[in-house]
Amino acid sequence: MSEPEVPTPGSIMWRDLTVPDAEAIQRFYAAVVGWRAEPFEGDFNMMAPGDPSPVAGICYARGANANLPPQWLMYVAVPDLAASVEAARRGGGTIVDGPRELGSGRLCVIRDPAGAVVALYEPRRTG
Repeated sequence: MSEPEVPTPGSIMWRDLTVPDAEAIQRFYAAVVGWRAEPFEGDFNMMAPGDPSPVAGICYARGANANLPPQWLMYVAVPDLAASVEAARRGGGTIVDGPRELGSGRLCVIRDPAGAVVALYEPRRTG
């Protein structure tokens, strides 16, 4: 069995949208851009026409996601989450959510000095 590929630091790993009514919003994007929704753990993976891999997620604002803002959120790979969070703070950024465990790594959502949010994600190292 091969080891999962570790994302390149700085690469965009995922994107999703967290909203109170994910059911309605997934229908909106299906009509607007042609995505099809596949239920995934109570939320939705959005699939591009003819593509078997998800291109984005649309999630309910509940549980661990309750504090996330309703805007498209990019997940960017970082090699050291604590160092990236500290650099964000030093640069005038603020913490929106986390740091916390998510999947096979750790996540922290930050707001930059201009007000935009991004998720910093440190994959768990194996081996």
